[in-house]
Amino acid sequence: MGISRRNLVKAGAAVAGLSSMGAMSSLLAQEKLAAKVFDPVIRIGYIPITDAAALLAAHELGYFKDEGLESVRPTLIRGWSPLVEAFASHRFNLTHLLAPIPIWMRYNNNYPVKVTAWDHTNGSAMVVHKNSGIKSPKDMGGKQFAMPYWYSMHNIVSQMLLKEHGIKPVIRPQNAELAEDECNFLVLNPPDMPPALASRQIDGYCVAEPFCAMGELRAQGEILRFNGDIWKNHPCCVVAMHEQDAMDPERAEWSQKVHNAIVRAQLYLGDNRKEMAQIFSKDGKKYMPFPAEVIERAMMFYDPAYYKNPHAIQNLDWEQDRINFTGWPYPSATNRIVDELKQTIVTGDTKFLEGLSKEHVVNDLFQYDYIKSALEKYPEWTKGLGYAEGEDPFVREEVIKV
Repeated sequence: MGISRRNLVKAGAAVAGLSSMGAMSSLLAQEKLAAKVFDPVIRIGYIPITDAAALLAAHELGYFKDEGLESVRPTLIRGWSPLVEAFASHRFNLTHLLAPIPIWMRYNNNYPVKVTAWDHTNGSAMVVHKNSGIKSPKDMGGKQFAMPYWYSMHNIVSQMLLKEHGIKPVIRPQNAELAEDECNFLVLNPPDMPPALASRQIDGYCVAEPFCAMGELRAQGEILRFNGDIWKNHPCCVVAMHEQDAMDPERAEWSQKVHNAIVRAQLYLGDNRKEMAQIFSKDGKKYMPFPAEVIERAMMFYDPAYYKNPHAIQNLDWEQDRINFTGWPYPSATNRIVDELKQTIVTGDTKFLEGLSKEHVVNDLFQYDYIKSALEKYPEWTKGLGYAEGEDPFVREEVIKV
C-alpha cells in the first residue's frame, strides 16, 4: 500500500504549512517582534544529518566560546518543515537549510531570511533497494522515490538525472498508475526513509548523509549515484540567519565571530572525520541517533571499486570525498539552482519563480562579508580545491555530468 496515508497527510501538510497565508502572516508578525530584541546567545536548530556538522562542531569544540560567544546545545528536529517553522518563529537564530528553501521563503513568502555561508559540499546520494531491479536511472520507471523536501537539492539533482535518462518525474498518489517512463516523487522526513525502504514501501530515496549510509547498512539499500558525482562539489545545506542579525551594523561583530567559528569547525571536520563521527554518534555525544560506524561511513567511505554496480561514482578525475566542508557560497551555484528550480516539479504555487532573476537572488539573498572575512582569516580552506597559484578561489565554474 506504500507509505501510510497518515504519514503522507502529515508530510504534505507540513510542506504546505508555510505556504498558507495564515501561517506565514503569523510568522511574519512574530518576526517583527523578535527582530527588535537581539539575543546574542547562539541557538541552533538542526536535522540529524552531516550537513549540520559545522554548526554542531563549532558548539561542541568550543569555537563559539573561543570567539567570546555563548551557545546552547543545538536542538535536534526531525523534519525540514518543523525546522523551517521553528527558525521562522525565532526559536533559533542560526540554522542550516536546504539551499533552495531560503529562495522559497524569501521570494514566495516574503520572509526576511539571509544566507551567509555554505555548511558543506556534496554529502547526499540516491539510494535504492537491492531487490528493486534498479541498476541505472533508466530503471526508475514505475518506481516510488522519496525526497526530504520539494525545495531541496535532492529533488533538483534527482530530477535532472532521471530526465536525462528518459524518465519523467511525476507527483501522484502512491496508488496511482504510472507509465513505464514515469517515476513518482513523494516527500518523507529523512528518519522515515530507511524504514520505508526496508519494508519496500518505496523503491528508493535521495537524501543527505548519514541516511544514505544507514540505508546501505540497515535497510537493504545500495547507492545508485552520489549527488556529488553528478554535480561537482554542489551545495546542499546553507547557513541561514535572520535578516536583521545578518544586516544590522550593531550586530556585525557578533555575526563575524559566528562565521569565524564555523570556518574553523569546517577545517577541523575535514581533517578529523573519524573523531567527529564518534562525537556526533549515539556512542559519543549523541548529536545524531546513529552508531559511529554509520556516520564514519557517511563521512569517509567513497571507494570507486566498491561502488561499481550500480556505477555510483563515474567521475574519478573529480577527486572528491563523500562529503566536504567548504563555506564559500559560490554565486555560480546559486545561478544554476535558480535555473534548475524553474525546471523542477514541486507542489504548491510556483509563480514566484517565473519572474525571479538569478542575478537578483545572488545579490539580495546572500550576505557574503562575514564568510569571506572568516575564510581570509583561515586561508588553509583553499587546500584541495584544485586551484593553481594566482587563481581566485572565490570564483568557480559549475560542472554537472548527468
